[in-house]
Amino acid sequence: MTDSTVYLLQALLLGIVEGFTEFIPVSSTAHLLILGEWIGFSSGNDKVFEVVIQFGSILAVIWLFRARVWQLVRGTLRGDRTEVLFARNLIIAFLPAAVVGALMISYIKMLFHHPGVFVFTLVGGGLIMLWVERKPQYAKHGQAFDTVASQNATAHSLDQITWKQALVVGFAQCLAMVPGTSRSGATIISGMIAGIQRKTATEFSFFLAMPTMLAATVYDLYRHSAALDTLELQAIVLGFVAAFVSALLVVSAVLRFVSRHTYRPFAWYRIGLGCVLAVWLLA
Repeated sequence: MTDSTVYLLQALLLGIVEGFTEFIPVSSTAHLLILGEWIGFSSGNDKVFEVVIQFGSILAVIWLFRARVWQLVRGTLRGDRTEVLFARNLIIAFLPAAVVGALMISYIKMLFHHPGVFVFTLVGGGLIMLWVERKPQYAKHGQAFDTVASQNATAHSLDQITWKQALVVGFAQCLAMVPGTSRSGATIISGMIAGIQRKTATEFSFFLAMPTMLAATVYDLYRHSAALDTLELQAIVLGFVAAFVSALLVVSAVLRFVSRHTYRPFAWYRIGLGCVLAVWLLA
């Protein structure tokens, strides 16, 4: 087996992992970088591969929510108040990360080369999730649990989200730029803290990922496409497709899960992974 074949198979594996982890609060970036280090996958100093293939997962969401996306676009163009407000909230939530990302992308990517950062963000994020889940409104399990959570929320659907709640989610998405934090975890948990019902916060996170990851993908390809060789481009395409397919299998399952369960299993997983990573680094 040639080196190029091994490289493409590694890209395929990483794409599958990306699709399965993008929409659960465990940090897909952490998994990509840790697994990439473990199997000896080299994506260069700028980590373009890890950024670009994430849009494959987002494209899966666009496809699954295509009817709702089209409703949003059509309604906004027609001036439908509900859709205009939803579009406004997405823009409000998107702008903080767009500004911070444009100004600090080089500094943020420097953190990708410091595995110790992942230990802190994985464990810290897990502890925050456990703290949120201990709050009375999120403390029950099963169907009754979601009913209680809904009763304590002020936004039960996407069109009920206020601009202030959207802004909270937007600032949380900035924090998620730190590797290992988890974009989906930060936006969902912050939305819940701001008063958005759990499933609605998850859906809003999915929609917010669309402009955010599209912008990140276009920006990274614009900056680095000239430096990518044929093999690297092939790896990106393969990883992109793999992420798209695997994400298609995950998104609906995630929405079903969060409507009936807490995020505690993911929190403990993060803490366990962070501890394993710490031991590995010390060893």
